[in-house]
This record gives sequence, structure tokens and C-alpha cells, in this order.
Amino acid sequence: MFKKFNSKLAAKFTLLLSLVFIGAIIVSGLTLSKALEKRAEDEVVYRSQILAETMNSVRNFTGTHVTPLLMPLVDTQSAFVPEAIPSYTVREVFDSLRKNEDYKDFFYKDAILNPTNLKDKADEFETKIIERFRNEPDLKTVSGFRDSYGEKLFYSARPFSLKNSSCLRCHSTPEIAPKSHITSYGSENGFGWKLKEILGTQIIYVPASEVIKGANQASLLFISIFAGIFAFVIWLIGELLKRNVLQPIKPLAQIAQKISSDEMSAEEAEEFEKSKLGAIVKRDDELGQLGRVFHRMVREVYAREQQLKQQLQKLRLEIDDSKRARQVAEIADTEEFQKLRAEAREMRGKWSTENE
Repeated sequence: MFKKFNSKLAAKFTLLLSLVFIGAIIVSGLTLSKALEKRAEDEVVYRSQILAETMNSVRNFTGTHVTPLLMPLVDTQSAFVPEAIPSYTVREVFDSLRKNEDYKDFFYKDAILNPTNLKDKADEFETKIIERFRNEPDLKTVSGFRDSYGEKLFYSARPFSLKNSSCLRCHSTPEIAPKSHITSYGSENGFGWKLKEILGTQIIYVPASEVIKGANQASLLFISIFAGIFAFVIWLIGELLKRNVLQPIKPLAQIAQKISSDEMSAEEAEEFEKSKLGAIVKRDDELGQLGRVFHRMVREVYAREQQLKQQLQKLRLEIDDSKRARQVAEIADTEEFQKLRAEAREMRGKWSTENE
């Protein structure tokens, strides 16, 4: 019965700790997953900002140093030289960068409202981002997720504007644009640009799976470590509870049962006091206090048993004395005893006469 009591209590503690463990795993897993996903997003945004700054540096260098050198060729040749356009150079440099394993899943686009090359035309989603940059001049970057052709993409966008006046040669009016430029791209698109006006956005796309993949891997690692530590803590708590709570409770339960059913003898009370209650009563916690209560109860049981024994022994002596007195009286009343008694008196009388 006591083993069953012990196992039931241990099972309840284990179940309670397991429920706490499962709840903690779920809450911490979700929280950790969100935190790691946010960190992965921040990492992609950071790398995207570096890429955007790098592309801007390439753009500025091309507009400042390369375009002036190639413009004479643009004016004299019938075929337009695309390397004179900073956006073309940026696109080619980024395509070369994508050969690097770390950036193979990055996609770059100069999304422009009125581009020279229609490949750079901003779609509806990108147009909303450009309008937001125009309405919020202090906004430096926008990031988030979008669905495109059934695939979820993570994007990081920055506002795009002309900062080099040499670019206006090809983007102000068709009249001053090089003839080869008009021949290659026409006179309807890519004109009317102004310096420092937000014309579009530099946007970098990354498959969302790549963003979430790293977060999930880190999440799985942390949760596995967390689960291992938690399982060890539960086992350790279970062992400590068993040693410090369940095992001391067991003899107290045994004593309580024996006392309630009047099955404890003085010898058992003395044995319990010496072997099982000695360590418990020395504790300073609630179990020690409970043990001291049971210790007093055991002593009272022992004292009661000793008192009962003494009273029983005294009663037995009294019964024996009364029994002996009754037996003597019964013998003295018999005729044979009276005859023997008379003969004894006669013999004493003769003995006294002879001695005189």
C-alpha cells in the first residue's frame, strides 16, 4: 500500500512537471522561432543594405568616371554602348556577384516608375513601395514578404534617385539624348527624370525559404538543447523529490496508518522512533515539523503501552492475591482441614504437658 502511495505521488509529480515541460517547450519554441526568424530577417536586411550601398558605389563610379569616357562613343557610333549607363553596369556587377555561393539566391532590381529599359518597370507591388518612399521622405528602407508567381519572397527596398547630373543627358528630354540611345530604347520611356527626385526603388529579393531555413535550423538546435536540459532538470527534480520528500513521507504514512488502526505496539513505536523518525525530526522544513509531531505521537503511544502494561501487571497481581485468599478460605472451611487443625492443637497440648 505504501509503495502504491509513493508511486502515485511520484506519478503526479512527474505528470505535473511533464505538463510544465511541454508548455515551456511550446511557448519557448514559438518565441525562439519568432526571435530567430526576426534575426534572420535582420541579417538579410543588413546584407541587402551592404549590397545596395555597393551597387550605389558602382553606379556613382560609373556615372562619374566611366560614362564621361564612353559618351563620345555614344555620340559617334550608331549602336548605343550600354556600359555607359550606370544601371546596366550595376545589373552586370550584381549578376557576377550572384556567382558567389552566399549570394546566389539574391535578386536585384532597379524598379523604376518610368524606366528606359522596360525590364526595370516597377510592378504594382513595387509601385506602392515607391509611393511610400515619396510620401515619407525620412524613410530609408522597407522590408517584408511578398508572394510572386506562387513563391514567397523576402524583400529589402531602398529609395532610388539621381544624384549625378551627367545622367540627365539620357533621361531629361529626348531632344538632348544621344541618337544611339533613341535608336536603341526609343523616345517614349526613361525621360523627365529630375535630380534628387525619388524615381523608383532599389529592391533585393531573397526566397523566404532561405530566410526561414536558417532560423528553423537554429531553432531546432536550441530547442533540442533546451529539451535535453529540461529533461535532465525534470529527472533531477524527480530524484530530489523522491529522496527529500517521498521517502520521508513513506514512514510517516506507515506510522499514521498503524496509529489510526491501533496496530502499533510499544516495540514498533520504539523501533520507528530510533530508525525512521530520527533523521526526519532533525530537518528544519515542514517535513521536519511534521516528523516532530509524529515523534511526539509515537512517544505517547509508547508511554501509553507501558502504562497499560503496568496496569495489566498490577491487575494480574491483585487477581492472583484474591484468588489465593479465596482458595485458602475454601480449604479452611473443609471438614478435613478442621480435623487436621484439631489434631494439631491436641499434639501441641501434649507437647506442652510433657515439657512441664
